[in-house]
Amino acid sequence: MKKKRIRRQAFTLLEIMVVIFLIGLIGSIIGYNMKGSIDEGKAFKSKQAKIRLQEILELELAKGASAIDIVEKTEAILEGSKIIKNPKNLVKDGWGEPFRIKVNAAKEVSVKSSRLKAYLRKQAEKRGYAEEEE
Repeated sequence: MKKKRIRRQAFTLLEIMVVIFLIGLIGSIIGYNMKGSIDEGKAFKSKQAKIRLQEILELELAKGASAIDIVEKTEAILEGSKIIKNPKNLVKDGWGEPFRIKVNAAKEVSVKSSRLKAYLRKQAEKRGYAEEEE
């Protein structure tokens, strides 16, 4: 009795190319969708850091710090406040750019981010709304 050998064929080059193409296509779709999520995360981090930074600086201003020190020595004030662990991360927005800090004549602290403002404007344009507040 002869044993029959089952011959297995290997994948053809065309089949391998189709699989690689499909993997690339799926990867690019996932990457495109993740870009929006990353920008949303950066915007969220920027909004939260802005609020926290403004509150801490207003507290220091109420304690008696000068307006010039608040604007020029923000990082030193944050290190001295001991409310936060890493002041270097708080003075930058989600995109890594420093916040613009101003104190007006009424002793109100204003914290702004140009990248956050641009992101919010872009999102408002996509939705067809007027510009959202920062």
